[in-house]
Formats: sequence, structure tokens, C-alpha cells
Amino acid sequence: MRTKKDENQRRIKIGLFGFGKTGRMVADEFFKDGIFDLEWVVRRTHKDNHKYVTRLLGYEVDDAPIYSVAEISPIFFPNNPVDIIVDFSSAKAHKQYAAAADFGIKIISAISKYKSEDVEDLKKMSEKTAVLYSPNITLGVNFLLVASQILQGIAPHADIEVVEEHFRDKKEQSGTAIKIAEILGLDKDKHVNSIRVGGIVGKHEIIFGLPNQTIRLVHESINRAAFGQGAIFASKWLVNAPIGMYSMENIIVDMFKRSIPVY
Repeated sequence: MRTKKDENQRRIKIGLFGFGKTGRMVADEFFKDGIFDLEWVVRRTHKDNHKYVTRLLGYEVDDAPIYSVAEISPIFFPNNPVDIIVDFSSAKAHKQYAAAADFGIKIISAISKYKSEDVEDLKKMSEKTAVLYSPNITLGVNFLLVASQILQGIAPHADIEVVEEHFRDKKEQSGTAIKIAEILGLDKDKHVNSIRVGGIVGKHEIIFGLPNQTIRLVHESINRAAFGQGAIFASKWLVNAPIGMYSMENIIVDMFKRSIPVY
């Protein structure tokens, strides 16, 4: 929670799109972190409209009102200024905040099911402001992406399989697993294996098969709070980034090069 010491730090103002299961956890992580002010949340429906996020999360303070997406227009952003918009909503929500780029508001998108034209929309925004796009914004998964590319470079002839495990009701293939396959040059229809059981939040494993040995890189999200912590990590870096398009991998590689601790 916020302390007197925190009040002397430069505070980062956040606007959040999405308030489902993951969005709630992300909002809570931002509220608990000492250097952020969660200014507002936008959700698709009118549910809990104009109520305070903090009250819904169980805090005895009135912070971060909720707005429905129908209330958002270009003038919303200068009237409700933030440093960064964080999107955990849907693949079409970026059209609602495209105008924010005109005011220099930075963008973090953690949407996993974009079509190519949606990514092009983000690229257009990145000509005006700093945009970070990461289908899975957890720190561990993005470290996994970097490490797997390094390992593939060392052992280019290894057999590689990707295994993704999620809760039983998740119907579609993991967007993160698809991205792993694409980055490693694998056919997602042949080399991505999906498991649906119980209440698994998300687990990704990359298996490298070599003669006489097997190497496994594994990441598992224990709690959706990991997505909020990833968004916080990304926000702290992006707030000082120049105009351009970025990914979590860019941040991790940059920090490795400069030997900067991730926390």
C-alpha cells in the first residue's frame, strides 16, 4: 500500500481497460504498488458503472471509477489524463483508445488474440507514442521466450515441442504457445500440444530433445496476479521509453545487456 515515502516518488498514472477475472487482479496489483495511481477502469458492459474499483476490491477508499466503453470518446483522454493505458480486455478495445496516442499516452497491450490488422493498428499508434505489445505479459514467459531462442541458437538441430496447459474451459489454443512456435520457426499445428484439465491458470513448457539428453524450459502462472506484476514491470520501463513499438522481450534483453535487476 502507499506510504509517506511513496508520496515523494514520481507517481505513474494508469488507466486500465478490462475488469474481468484477470483485470481485477491487475487492478489490485497496481493499487497495492506504491508508485502507481490507478485513475480509472473501462469495461465493456455497464456493470458497476461509476462505482469505485477500490471499493469492489474491498478497500475503504474511493479510487478509480469504472466507465463503460460506450462512454469513451477522444475527449475522454485529455479530460482524464494518464501516463499509460494498460489493456487486458478484448481484441477490439484498442480502437476505443487509439485517440490516446495523439495525447502522448503510452500503451501496454496484453491481448493474445489479435488479428494482423489489429497489430497494424498498434504499429500506427507507435508512430505517435510508446507502445508495448505482449500477448503474455508475465515476466517468466518472456524470459522463457528469450532463453528458448538462445538455446535454439546453441543447439539448432534439437527436436522441439511446445506443451501448453490451461484450465478445462479454455477452448482456444494458447496465444503464448503459438507465439513461442512462431519465434522458434515451428509449425503450430504439428509442434504445439494442448492440455485442458482442472483449474490450471497457465503452464508453458518447451522441450528440446538432443541425443542422450533432454532440456526443458518451463513457466507456470500460479495466480493471475502474475499478469499484474508483469504489467507493473512493463510500465516502469515504458514510462521513460521514446516513441516506438516494444515487446517484453525487448525489455528483458535490454536489462540483461545493462545488468539491471528485474526487481
